[in-house]
Amino acid sequence: MSDLQGLLSITKSYLQDVDLTPLRRAFDFVRERHAGAMHASGESYVQHLLEVSTTLASMKLDLDTIVSGLLHGTLKENVATTEELEKQFGKDVANIVNGTTRITNVHYNSQLAHQAENIRKLLLAMSADIRVLLVKLADRLQDMITLGATSRERQRQLARETMDLYAPLASRLGIDWMKRELEDMSFQYLYPIEYADITGRLESTLDQRQKYVEEVIGIIYAKLGENGIKPVRVIGRPKHLFSIYKKLVVQNIPLDRVYDKVAFRIILNSVKECYETLGTIHANWQPVPGRIKDFISVPKANNYQSLHTTVIGPHDNFIEIQIRTEDMDRVAQEGVAAHWAYKEGHRITNSDARIFRDLKKLVQSLQEVEDHREFLDSVRGELNEPDVYVLTPNGEVRELPRGSTPIDFAYSIHTEVGDQCSGARVNGKLVSLKYKLQHGDIVEIITQKNQHPKRAWLQIVKTSRARTRIRQWLRVEEKEKALRLGREMCERELKKHDTTLKKLVKSGHMRAMLKKLGCNALDDLLVKVGSGAITIHHLLQALSPEEFRDEGERPLEKRELEQFVQTPQQRPAAGREVIDIDGIDGMLVKVSQCCKPVPGDDIVGFITTGRGISIHKADCVNLRSTDPQRWLSVNWSSSVRTLHRSELMIRAENRKSMLADISSAISHDDAEIVSLNARTTSDNLAELDIVLEVTDLKHLQVIQQHLTQLPDIIEVRRR
Repeated sequence: MSDLQGLLSITKSYLQDVDLTPLRRAFDFVRERHAGAMHASGESYVQHLLEVSTTLASMKLDLDTIVSGLLHGTLKENVATTEELEKQFGKDVANIVNGTTRITNVHYNSQLAHQAENIRKLLLAMSADIRVLLVKLADRLQDMITLGATSRERQRQLARETMDLYAPLASRLGIDWMKRELEDMSFQYLYPIEYADITGRLESTLDQRQKYVEEVIGIIYAKLGENGIKPVRVIGRPKHLFSIYKKLVVQNIPLDRVYDKVAFRIILNSVKECYETLGTIHANWQPVPGRIKDFISVPKANNYQSLHTTVIGPHDNFIEIQIRTEDMDRVAQEGVAAHWAYKEGHRITNSDARIFRDLKKLVQSLQEVEDHREFLDSVRGELNEPDVYVLTPNGEVRELPRGSTPIDFAYSIHTEVGDQCSGARVNGKLVSLKYKLQHGDIVEIITQKNQHPKRAWLQIVKTSRARTRIRQWLRVEEKEKALRLGREMCERELKKHDTTLKKLVKSGHMRAMLKKLGCNALDDLLVKVGSGAITIHHLLQALSPEEFRDEGERPLEKRELEQFVQTPQQRPAAGREVIDIDGIDGMLVKVSQCCKPVPGDDIVGFITTGRGISIHKADCVNLRSTDPQRWLSVNWSSSVRTLHRSELMIRAENRKSMLADISSAISHDDAEIVSLNARTTSDNLAELDIVLEVTDLKHLQVIQQHLTQLPDIIEVRRR
């Protein structure tokens, strides 16, 4: 429990020469405005505000940030205005509080859109003043501490948002202790069964592990002493639960085989002693290849510095050891708060400035993503903790997730470099663009002006930044192709009726037609015709009956089929070229959504009017009701690998964590859930309709098999 005197005492301990009157006034202000208000956890709202502010004070932040922690709920609860806060507490405090306030007075058409816009606002606010993020992190930490008193739905919602957004942001700022706490608390609510299992099994071996820690620490002191090295301290602490769980999932091993459950930290007086200590450790215990990392000479983007090594220690157990100085350890734990830029009389350091610049670049790149789902995916991707640290030829460090390729590296440099990437040299040798970058690689990108992104790149890039940039380029390119195709299709059809687009514009018919078809301009119409959103059939219907007559549906002749064929320069985006058409090349093709065929299914093509070829499963009910004269023999291409949507229906006994188990199984099989609709029957059965993105029929069948093996699953079938 926090109280005002405790908060004042902590703040005064490091802000000795600062007048704390604004903090007292802020407490009186919230106590008056939030009188009787309760937090979602059940505690008084004022108590929650005190705890948030106390957390900020314990991080030794400036007075304006601590005051903002007390006031951060006033705008959200509509008990004060921005102008009022600015008048009483200053412009900085008002701006920080405004930045931390969620969007509550705007109604969006979906929860997805609402979440996306909230995050957009937070990212924009934190790019203007990083203290906004620090207040939000302290607020979320307190929310997670008291989350047990709320509903299961709210627990999962906040835990998922915390795991995806707030824990990675804490990591970006280098605040390691907060990142660990947020991850472990989120883990508890997202995967309660796994959390309880790991917690219970670790507690059962606590005494054994403690003895082992004491033994290893004693050996380290002895071996270092023999070499004349006197460490400030040696610490052995259990790894946090979520990091252990990630290792279980990634390596697919049981808990008994996670040997490095304890991490050791050796704190020394100088950088020279750090490297001498590393040599001593390796001289006594065999190092594990590939697990030695030097973050002292090449610090992480969040200013983290340390030497990391994993060795085969006593009793043949794997142990992870971190070696660093006292200053490095403080920065590793506190991040930017270790030498806070806003403290009285302190100037911002170059390393902190780099963090802020990187965050601003992140925000700028994310603001260009318009689609809500893609935006949220990009946020998660950008904030994932990097596993690989590579270098430019000039020695600049780039941090990337494991599995990243030279294309990811190119887009991390600049969008233009990524768009024009034609090859790469790694450590002086030419490599494929599919090459998986390794820690310490020196990467040089080869560019060509006539080079451009390929849709196939989407299957090999790892970073959301690269994926977003590639999609943006493809969308522009696809729009241009659709514009050219739509113009050709319209001119060809209008020519049959002795008119042209130019004549329609002059006569005034075009304006009426655009209005009927819901288009803003002629180019908008042509793009929609070229992409198949508007068919020639609809186009003719939108014109006056005196000029055109609807010819209706009829079987197409071979010559008419040719009007859907384009030259290689005219073809639609490469994502539609995953199907070979017997006897005809370059066909405008669309996979039908009624039966959702995937590679491996027997398929038949259906010739539509104005929209090219629609691909159906051979046993599709809708296909059987059509004219067989419009059917074509088609085959899946074996040369192109893309994602396809398929739908599963699942029936199961209704129980707690059923949905989590199903989601986990699908994720484990490397598939994405596009949409999910769940309901319960009168006999307490759960029925779920899940749309997935899979690579082919075999991939889908593996998922079905694994889902069927889950407890209480009654039926898994494809729709």
